[in-house]
Amino acid sequence: MELAIRIALGLAMAAGSLQVHWHDSTAVGGHAAGRLEHGVRLPAEGRAFFSWDPVLRRAPNRGWRRWGSDQLVHVAHDFHTAHPRKPRITVGDLSRPHGGDFGPRFGYIGHASHQNGLDVDVYYPRADGRELGPRDASEIDRVLSQELVNRFLAAGAEVIFVGPNTGLSGPSGRVQVLAHHDNHLHVRLPL
Repeated sequence: MELAIRIALGLAMAAGSLQVHWHDSTAVGGHAAGRLEHGVRLPAEGRAFFSWDPVLRRAPNRGWRRWGSDQLVHVAHDFHTAHPRKPRITVGDLSRPHGGDFGPRFGYIGHASHQNGLDVDVYYPRADGRELGPRDASEIDRVLSQELVNRFLAAGAEVIFVGPNTGLSGPSGRVQVLAHHDNHLHVRLPL
C-alpha cells in the first residue's frame, strides 16, 4: 500500500471517532519554499495523539497551525497500540492552511520549512509521563523517544531532525542533529 494511504489511514484510526475529511492533497514546491493545495486539517486530538501549541505552550494547537498533506502521522496509532498505558503522542506544528511562509511573524522563532504540508513537529515523550511538550532534553524519555524516531524511519520519513542534547540517533543523512530541537523531533515526509 502506498505510503500516503497507509499514513492517512493510520491517522484516521488514531483520531478515533473524530471527523477527518480525507482527500487528495498536493505538496507543491520545496519544504522551505512551497505551498499546500487541498490540505487536510489534523484534529485537535484523538485516542493516540493530541496537538500542542509551541507558541502558547498549551493544548490544543490552534487550527490554522495543523494543516498537512494527506500523508501524516501514521506512527501515532502504532505507538499507542504498543504502549497503551503511556501518554499520547504530542503533535506540534504542521503547516498553515495553504502552506507558504511560516516564519517568525507567526510566533516565537517560526519555521524555515513547514511550507508544503510534509513537515511535522512531534514532541518527545516525557520521562515524567505528563501529557505536554517537554521544555528541553532533560525532560525526555530517551528510550521511548528513540523508538519514536525508529518508527518514523520505518514509516518512510525522508529526514528527522533531533536535538543536539537528546542522544538520539539513526542512519546518517536521515537522522540529523539540529539546534532548537531538544524538545521535539521534526519529521519530513517525502514528496
